[in-house]
Amino acid sequence: MTVAAEMDRPTSKGPAAQTEGPLLELRGLSKHFPIRRGALIPRTVGAVKAVDNVSLTIRRGETLGLVGESGCGKSTIGRCILKLETPTAGSVHFDGADIAAFDGPQTAGFRRRVQAIFQDPFSSLNPRMKVAEIVGEPLIVHKMEPDRNALDARVRALLDVCGLSPRLADRYPHEMSGGQRQRVGIARALALRPDLIVCDEAVSALDVSIQAQIIRLLEDLREEFDLTYLFIGHDLSVVRHICHRVAVMYLGKLVEISESERLFADPQHPYTQALLSAVPVPDPEIEERRDHQVLKGEIPSPSNPPSGCVFHPRCPLADQACTETVPELRDLGDDHKAACLKAGEPPTFQPTTAPP
Repeated sequence: MTVAAEMDRPTSKGPAAQTEGPLLELRGLSKHFPIRRGALIPRTVGAVKAVDNVSLTIRRGETLGLVGESGCGKSTIGRCILKLETPTAGSVHFDGADIAAFDGPQTAGFRRRVQAIFQDPFSSLNPRMKVAEIVGEPLIVHKMEPDRNALDARVRALLDVCGLSPRLADRYPHEMSGGQRQRVGIARALALRPDLIVCDEAVSALDVSIQAQIIRLLEDLREEFDLTYLFIGHDLSVVRHICHRVAVMYLGKLVEISESERLFADPQHPYTQALLSAVPVPDPEIEERRDHQVLKGEIPSPSNPPSGCVFHPRCPLADQACTETVPELRDLGDDHKAACLKAGEPPTFQPTTAPP
């Protein structure tokens, strides 16, 4: 049996798939972690607002990039989508259904349809299991391949489609390179033929040359198996290359979202402008002429965010209104939204459309 035929074998998708509407929708999602003090009688003295009232959608077949500085809440959103964290408020809707309302069988079906690729390919793989066991484990847990011969053939097909030799099936993770280990992680995520894969900093731990190979693999798999990605990252050059749309987060809030090329060519939020001004351009002449914006101050504590716009203490355009009013995501046309009272004004730096 060919690799394509082996990978195209039908699998149970759990809850019936819808044909219209976004694949995933976050509605006012918030996740606050309580701060407790006291050894004998712990008491809650506050909360870290990791994610604060975030609403966005992921369309079927697209790659949505989620970017921002460390600690802005990107990975927490990914964990809420994967049902690894319970939202404090709001909801996550997958294929039109609220995942919080799923019972046991529905949750099992949901976990078959939503998988993850993690940042560190070494720590995310069990060092005591061989590659064949790692890739085949999801199929065994979800009882997708009860026959041993069929399971072995499926594992070999998964390794092959991810660019790995079937001979590596008997190796342990420590006997492989970082790129090979990440391919094993991708094969494991692909095993159940999911609809959505959450890529949480999936290439940030790899060398640049290996990053390019993994990105090409993810793009090929998306086209071949009709996948949808949530791509969480901080390398804007990588995000620009792979993502159809990009959402920018700051201090737990969504501040801008747009089609990828428009966001890079015409950023409307001052924070997005600052992020893009820090991305180097490979052309030295353009880089020398380009303005660079350095943000003042430090990121405020998520346990005590500023009033009004959370970015106003560091914003070069902030005025009194910014300290008093919480800006909502405002539609700027062409599916471009920004949470800024100054959106639409000339940028504080000269954006560039040069390729990353």
